[in-house]
Amino acid sequence: MSAVLELTSVVKEYPGAPPIRALAGVDLRVERGEFVAIVGPSGSGKTTLMNVIGALQRPTTGTVKIDGVATSSLSDSRLSAVRGRRIGFVFQQFHLIEGMSAMENVADGLLYAAVSRRQRLRRAAEMLAAVGLADRATHRPGKLSGGERQRVAIARALIADPAIVLADEPTGNLDSANGAAIMSLLQQLNADGRTIVLITHDRDLAQALRQVTMRDGCIVADSTVVAT
Repeated sequence: MSAVLELTSVVKEYPGAPPIRALAGVDLRVERGEFVAIVGPSGSGKTTLMNVIGALQRPTTGTVKIDGVATSSLSDSRLSAVRGRRIGFVFQQFHLIEGMSAMENVADGLLYAAVSRRQRLRRAAEMLAAVGLADRATHRPGKLSGGERQRVAIARALIADPAIVLADEPTGNLDSANGAAIMSLLQQLNADGRTIVLITHDRDLAQALRQVTMRDGCIVADSTVVAT
């Protein structure tokens, strides 16, 4: 297997006296096709780790490779391109545009790609079908349930065929039944070959996955030993 994500000795500090060290030398390798849950309590560093993995923040020191691309020294524009093409984001908040249909919201994930509107809409229809929402394509978010809105957000994350789907507390705004359905969908996407990194404080969500436990900016446990 090949690594789709590699972090080596990653440190992230924020200004202060003394500086606040949110990540304290993190090493992490995720193979293509894995489903990894990063777990830990508030203040453990998992949100900062998500931001670094997602190329939303640069590490202070250390190296990050996403799909083989070392991101630490990229220009802002190239980093943005890596983020847009290689990472699909799913957040606790759905971030859908109310005035647009489900299909248009999904197609928006290719807005800055060199793809025609017709191609974007065709691809969006395929992604909605993949998440079980083919019959909701013309519905606006206000006409969808919370679980359906999160499925639309997942479809949008998939439309550019990213190397990693990065899901930050994706069930946080859902009831238990809808949350279980979203987890089942993510597991099915993983079974179909998608690489998924899940950020969560809820260990119950991550029981069947590789669990990476954060505490005080460090990885303190990893349920799977990954060959390097």
